[in-house]
Amino acid sequence: MKGNIRRRTSGGGWQLCVWVGKKPDGRPIRHWETVSGSKATAQKRLNELLAALDKGAYVPPSNQTLAEHLHSWLEGYAKTSCSPRTVDGYQSIINNHLIPALGHIQLKDLQPRTIQAFYGKARETLSARTVSHFHRILSQSLKYAVRQGYLGRNPCDLVDAPRLVKKTMRTLTPDEVEILLTKAQDSNCYPVIYTAISSGMRQAELLGLRWRDIDLEMLSISVSQVFYKRRGVCTFKEPKTMNSRRRVAMTPKLAQFLREYRAERESLHWQMGRPLTLDDLVFANIDGQPLDPSTLTHTFSRLASEVGLKRVRFHDLRHTFASLMLLRGAKPKVISEALGHASVAFTMDTYSHIISGMQEDAMALLDEVLPSGVARSGRGASKP
Repeated sequence: MKGNIRRRTSGGGWQLCVWVGKKPDGRPIRHWETVSGSKATAQKRLNELLAALDKGAYVPPSNQTLAEHLHSWLEGYAKTSCSPRTVDGYQSIINNHLIPALGHIQLKDLQPRTIQAFYGKARETLSARTVSHFHRILSQSLKYAVRQGYLGRNPCDLVDAPRLVKKTMRTLTPDEVEILLTKAQDSNCYPVIYTAISSGMRQAELLGLRWRDIDLEMLSISVSQVFYKRRGVCTFKEPKTMNSRRRVAMTPKLAQFLREYRAERESLHWQMGRPLTLDDLVFANIDGQPLDPSTLTHTFSRLASEVGLKRVRFHDLRHTFASLMLLRGAKPKVISEALGHASVAFTMDTYSHIISGMQEDAMALLDEVLPSGVARSGRGASKP
């Protein structure tokens, strides 16, 4: 016998007993559980336990709370698998939202309906995108609990995350690009702004760029390190993924600009008494120190606002690069590789609104190739 049910003599309900294994001395290990309600309810729970035993999915009961598990997940998984910036984001959401709302619940007692109710309450004051981040972090941590044998199944699998409304991406037209660059010409940030819109590179990639990474003869830029600011401290790191570590082709105009810009930097360095080396940063302060990411972001926002381009971010230069490439007929795979995306599918999804707007142009090209149709009356058809 693997398990049985018996009515409790006091307090009502039913008591389940399931044999889950043997001790080293051969004595059985039993799992006891109390179920309220009808005997059919108790039988259903017994069947679930027996099925879990047969599948090897039985999880011994534990009094660990969700708060304890989330801290354990951060230390045991997130900090060894994610970047420090990502861990900071996880930690903020866990400490400020997940633990205050759900942290007191024991892991084994966490129910899908409780999680769903938490999402509903959070949506009263927070955006769907923010609450979807809660869901992603909670689901990942509980998936880890299943792998570690703390849970038999992930309750987040039975929860509906908030539906995201895709935000309209802000991109600049060629005329707006010209207006912005004209305004930025007298700014020390002009070189990095011009390179960003000409290459589609991320801000951190541009600020980590060294002269050894630029091949002006082969018209290419190699992305081999990034420069981040975290908790007020700036650090150089390797790119996060293999796709991010890539070679970006340059336009002839960008290559010519960087040649002239390098000559200016070499002259400046000689005036300061030291030559420009291959390990010097391409975009740096006069003393050679890295540009502060926050300063660059704020300077760009100010320049954009002064020419009427409100709410345009530095990152929107990357989107502008991609949209202009698509509108000029570049293949999505080429753009995906230039941007360092994980897949062409991700690129297509990100810029689907631009691609859908290109159907008219595609139909016009097709119209040039196909012959005109001939109506039936013009084909000399015989009468029926």
